[in-house]
Amino acid sequence: MRVKPSVSVIVCAYTERRWDELVAAVGSLAAQSRAALQTVVVSDHNPSLCERVRRELPDVIAVPNREARGLSGARNSGVAAARGDIVAFLDDDAVAAPDWLESLLAPYADANVIGVGGAIEPQWLEGRPRFMPDEFDWVVGCTYRGMPVGRGPVRNLIGANMSLRRTVLEAVGGFRTDVGRIGTRPLGCEETELCIRARHRLPGRELIYEPRARVRHRVPPERAGWSYFRARCWSEGLSKALVARSVGRADGLASERRYVTTVLPQAVARGVADALAGDAAGLARAGSILAGVSITTAGYATGTLRGRLT
Repeated sequence: MRVKPSVSVIVCAYTERRWDELVAAVGSLAAQSRAALQTVVVSDHNPSLCERVRRELPDVIAVPNREARGLSGARNSGVAAARGDIVAFLDDDAVAAPDWLESLLAPYADANVIGVGGAIEPQWLEGRPRFMPDEFDWVVGCTYRGMPVGRGPVRNLIGANMSLRRTVLEAVGGFRTDVGRIGTRPLGCEETELCIRARHRLPGRELIYEPRARVRHRVPPERAGWSYFRARCWSEGLSKALVARSVGRADGLASERRYVTTVLPQAVARGVADALAGDAAGLARAGSILAGVSITTAGYATGTLRGRLT
């Protein structure tokens, strides 16, 4: 009889301003159809938050980030406290569906699978902006149009809803602390860099996207405006430049090439067609795609130049 793997879930938090969201995230984990071995909450260089977690959420393990400030260091600190065979990550402003862990763990029955990620649905607190194309939902950390619609292999997982074998995290040395988000600064790609590095270290192994493993990710008004869209695209370009320097352009930009050459032209055409059919916001969505690509490309070029100069 096959023994099911145990799982530790890590939730990283950096501010008490999102306390209610953190409580909701932890509550969704307590209601899972497949129970976790541990829920680990990591406070990112915020001692008062860590003490509050210990005091008010006694059923979780509260640990501080003992590495460099930022999401990567916090995740590494959570991994150090994890004891499960599988380490899953949930954002502090996301809520997992009741069968999240059950669906997320199912693909691990295949020994070649080293990581599994799931679908991340945006929960727009004040409604979806009309200028926002589905293809750019990655801007708010969610699954976007252009990703697989069913279970299948992917290059990398998305951090708000992902899992990896603990042995893999240990083998590759965890997340790089010079890549990724720090506080509200909208950098990213730390999970992309780690996933590519893991596949280099373990050729022939697979990362799987399982859309039945669902979480809802809150999108507050301050992340639904044009200024955040612009800042996130710029930061994504900077982050991609770091990843390309770390793992090479071929792997670092493999998924992006198909996205830019196939997915986005179709999206622009669809936006124009929507406008001709009477949806005035179609042109806004098409324009957002063109602007988003230009800003991200400029960020990438800037990051590449900085890397060469340093």
